[in-house]
Amino acid sequence: MFGLNQKGVNGYAKVGVETGVLAASPVKLIVMLYDGAIAACHSAIACMQRKDIEQKGAMLSKAIMIIESGLRLSLDKKAGGEIADSLDALYVYMSSKLASANVRNQPEQVQEVIKLLLDLKGAWEAIDNNKATAQVLNQVKNNQQTIDATQTYAYQAKI
Repeated sequence: MFGLNQKGVNGYAKVGVETGVLAASPVKLIVMLYDGAIAACHSAIACMQRKDIEQKGAMLSKAIMIIESGLRLSLDKKAGGEIADSLDALYVYMSSKLASANVRNQPEQVQEVIKLLLDLKGAWEAIDNNKATAQVLNQVKNNQQTIDATQTYAYQAKI
């Protein structure tokens, strides 16, 4: 009677992801793509260990799709210049490694890609944290200016 309705749970999860995407900044969206690719890679390794060939292929395909259709297509090579070109080459390398890991059933190749994805994700999180820190500092500065102005006005009112 009170069993777990997987369809309902999946519906709630989908709404949560969609809400997160709608509310996310561009940097957060990139971090979410890294998270998705990393999760798919971890799932693929677990499938390799269980010898679940079909699901392994599905998870590696998902990771490749995120890398190719999400991360790689989001590169602005004109604005990003050399960095965007380097990322593009790295994404091509990762997709190739995952395809090879699928054919050869080699989890160590997937682990290599996970490490690269984690390193890149960390860099994007640092960018996001720096932006957040700058926003907080600007807010503190603006608040201090408001306090200073209020104190000045209050002092002048006493005179």
